[in-house]
Amino acid sequence: MITAEVKNQYIVTIGIECHVQLKTKTKLFSAVDNDAREAPANTLISHIDLGMPGALPVLNKKAVELGVRAAFALGTEPQAFSKFDRKHYFYPDLPMGYQITQFYNPIIRDGYVVISVNGEEKRIGIHEAHLEADAGKSIHPVGKDYSLVDLNRAGTPLLEIVSSPDMHTAEEAKTYAKELYLRMKFAGVSDANLYYGNMRFDVNVSVSKDPEVLGTRTETKNLNSFRSVEKSVEYEVDRQIELLEQGKQIVQETRGWDDAKQKTFTQRSKEEAHDYRYMPDPDLPPIILTEDIIKSIRESMPLMPHDWRARLTQLGIDEKQIETLLEAEVESDDVEYLRLIDSQIDDPNFTKFLTNMIVNTEVPLRREGNVAEKIDADFRLRMFKQTHGLILANKLSSTNAKALITVVLTSGATPENIEKYAEEQGLIQVSNEGEIAAIVEKVLSDNAKAAEDVRNGEMKAIGFLVGQVMKNSQGRANPQMAQDLIKKQLGI
Repeated sequence: MITAEVKNQYIVTIGIECHVQLKTKTKLFSAVDNDAREAPANTLISHIDLGMPGALPVLNKKAVELGVRAAFALGTEPQAFSKFDRKHYFYPDLPMGYQITQFYNPIIRDGYVVISVNGEEKRIGIHEAHLEADAGKSIHPVGKDYSLVDLNRAGTPLLEIVSSPDMHTAEEAKTYAKELYLRMKFAGVSDANLYYGNMRFDVNVSVSKDPEVLGTRTETKNLNSFRSVEKSVEYEVDRQIELLEQGKQIVQETRGWDDAKQKTFTQRSKEEAHDYRYMPDPDLPPIILTEDIIKSIRESMPLMPHDWRARLTQLGIDEKQIETLLEAEVESDDVEYLRLIDSQIDDPNFTKFLTNMIVNTEVPLRREGNVAEKIDADFRLRMFKQTHGLILANKLSSTNAKALITVVLTSGATPENIEKYAEEQGLIQVSNEGEIAAIVEKVLSDNAKAAEDVRNGEMKAIGFLVGQVMKNSQGRANPQMAQDLIKKQLGI
């Protein structure tokens, strides 16, 4: 076991390569469906994907547009000039014998994202991002002495985002990966579905005691969750430090991640340099972006996560709620939480209530799949406003407000009069002094010690008594009236 004292002697350096599947209808160079999630093996292929002699690629214009959008999302401008190269290597799922990628002139250079970890902001550089065609998929049936190849994925348009080695903790790596996910979703670049592999992370980790010299790195491939990014880094850091402390060498290699065992494992050794014999692709002309094209796409860009963080912070919304809202926004295709909240900026009190209700009630219900299929946006806003009005009028407690919102969202009801509906549901707050006084009398009788504590000046006990009144009234008693009547009946 490596002690914290030993670990603190080492400097951890982390870089991440993120493969993002672009949100196009067809593949990068062939007119074949790009969505292979449910397709039978080898049914979404063409002569181009198979590398047939004489097959000529035709560049997907939409993929270039999405690459430009990604540049803006990554804090930079797209390169006006970029081009494709051939990266030669043999693998069974690469029938052409080379991958079409951008090696010498990528479409994106010198971007950055800002992440926040433990309240501190950190800038992570984007060295480059390039367009490329994905390879196919090799399948190795358990217990069999053969492998299978599925080429449905061959030719899928990817954007590979290469970070600078600016991360130094597992939490920074996880936060950076999540930020890329949010930005690609907000920019409309990718569906970014991690389950289907729309985003995959290759994480490079090295450790060294010398701040001027990087250690030997390992690359853990094809991680498809933020947690696996974090845990693989933690494991690799401990593994590498333990080897060095034993006087052993770190082997530069490609490693996999075993999620069940929570550990990395060796896949293949990796030399420092590969002879991929890069050469310009003779079948594809360079991509030339005019200023008009760049300007048009720039002006079509929506607000990015960092823009929303700035706006929502000004509304007094805390960081944790903001992150929940950002994640919830990209989880749903038909609900706009951020614009709804932003539209109420002139009423800070309602904005705070609205945010709390969305974060603590609506979002959890949607994640559990408990919200009715379709709820009109105008009705939702009216529902929240009328509910907030009932709270201000002391007709609805905060607890029952949450219960009311829950009933409406899960049932799909769209009552015109929310107050009447709340009354029908037995949620309207009781403010009848005689009715509450009777409940208070019973509570004081049943909780004589707490009542005596209040008489003796221990005012913390009054909270307990108010809670008992609320419990006995099924949460409907006006809590302020209940507290006043407790004091009155106790003579204080």
